[in-house]
Amino acid sequence: MPASPNSKVYLVGGGIASLAAAAFLVRDAGLPGENVHILEQLHIAGGSMDGAPAPTPEGGYVTRGGRMFEEEHYVCLWNLLESIPTLDDPAVSVRQEFLAFNIEHPTHARARIINGDRSIADASQLGLDARDRADMTRLLALPERVIGARRIDDFFQPHFFTTNFWCMWRTTFAFQTWHSAIELKRYFLAFVQEFDRIHTLSGVRRSKYNQYDSVIRPIQEWLTAQGVRTEFGVAVEGVDFSGPDARRVSRLHVARPASDPDSGAGTGTGTIELGPDDFAFLTLGSMTADTTYGDRTTVPELIRDKRDGSWRLWESIARKAPDFGRPTAFCGNIDETKWESFTLTMNGRVLLDRIQAYTGNVPGEGALMTWKDSRWLLSIVVPAQPHFRDQPKDIHTLWGYALFGDVPGDHVPKKMDDCTGAEILDELLGHLGFDDIADEVRATTKVTTVQMPYIDAQFQRRVVADRPLVVPDGAQNFAFLGQFVEIPEDVVFTVEYSVRSAMKAVYHHFGVEKAIPAVYHGLADPRIAWSALRTAFS
Repeated sequence: MPASPNSKVYLVGGGIASLAAAAFLVRDAGLPGENVHILEQLHIAGGSMDGAPAPTPEGGYVTRGGRMFEEEHYVCLWNLLESIPTLDDPAVSVRQEFLAFNIEHPTHARARIINGDRSIADASQLGLDARDRADMTRLLALPERVIGARRIDDFFQPHFFTTNFWCMWRTTFAFQTWHSAIELKRYFLAFVQEFDRIHTLSGVRRSKYNQYDSVIRPIQEWLTAQGVRTEFGVAVEGVDFSGPDARRVSRLHVARPASDPDSGAGTGTGTIELGPDDFAFLTLGSMTADTTYGDRTTVPELIRDKRDGSWRLWESIARKAPDFGRPTAFCGNIDETKWESFTLTMNGRVLLDRIQAYTGNVPGEGALMTWKDSRWLLSIVVPAQPHFRDQPKDIHTLWGYALFGDVPGDHVPKKMDDCTGAEILDELLGHLGFDDIADEVRATTKVTTVQMPYIDAQFQRRVVADRPLVVPDGAQNFAFLGQFVEIPEDVVFTVEYSVRSAMKAVYHHFGVEKAIPAVYHGLADPRIAWSALRTAFS
């Protein structure tokens, strides 16, 4: 169905995919901003791209995860951010701010891997042997239809998983051995240019502040200035499709809080009827659904019963047609998709200064530090300070995470999933070995812990039909957005993937005659291909 200048577009979900779609609708499709409506069940936009005061009695700051941006691969994101002004200077785009900040704060980790004896490993020695290289080559050569729903550890021998290469690759991107081999293959192809710099992460680009302050807020404010309407506290609980093959959305079922005087559309449950020229773009699933928080004295609950509506909505949509995906492939095994992160908010620089002296990296330069032999597989990042726009000068932050929350720690005899923030801090201090400052750090540090049941859901084993296309065949007035749609050759768990889904949806339905930037292929560049092969096979 062709769009018209009078079309209204309802964007379900307020994450980066919907925000990008709204921007493309206004910037590229020429739709009036007041015709674009974002419906978000939370009271803040940005979805998984967050950065905020901690929602715990102790206070402090928190980011659930850290998005690492990349120069070559993130073509759709950079396209978007070129037209979004920064909050500080409307003459400077967010893209320009990224470029300037990374010139001033280049990434070059000097302590990417820490050994069990606390010495800094020579991470440039990847440790791959002939069999590991042969297995990598075989995986890269196989078509995805042949790989199917097999695991990563179906393609490699045990030695591969002991190498520095695997330690760095898995902790940079949060892979587990049971994840989809297809996704690992896509990551190898998408980030082949990182092979010879994975030990320094010098290809990583960082935002000036956290991802919410540097990316989401500027986009949201620009959209508001264009007249785009965002309704917070609005949960879309169901979608009605018309016709026997469900090719048209006719109605959205919504729930608004009873105490929402600003909604402008009534409160309680109701419907939004789509007119003949209207569209619905639906974000499917959520990697941060059912997130819970803890602090120094509490443990974040691990929610297993889908209290957040994101997965239930996709489950109800999937029952409408066979090509709308299979959400249970991604949300059906929390023990395989969860991990926990933590943010330290420190009153003073004592810990940051000691880490700087230990690693040789100033805050913002070092990217990830991983304790390769730690039972939790613990990693931390010390970002450039301040990391939050309103962060006081004498306050500093640090972020960390671990992939194995179900085993006792090396210094705290408890599973990470059962630990308070104080106990997680003790585990970190034990690995650092800074005994002389440990008591001072404990006394001056707030800890916010974050349990995320579905944070790795997008990496779960799958077949092609498990993720729907952005625009299913014959879809008249709807599209699917986010991390759980199928975009051939591109890689999930990246901001780029969500933004590309938005661009594809808008350009298709609104006939935008601009080319969508191609997915980056490093192997097509002989220089990059040679460099990667030389590194991996030397």
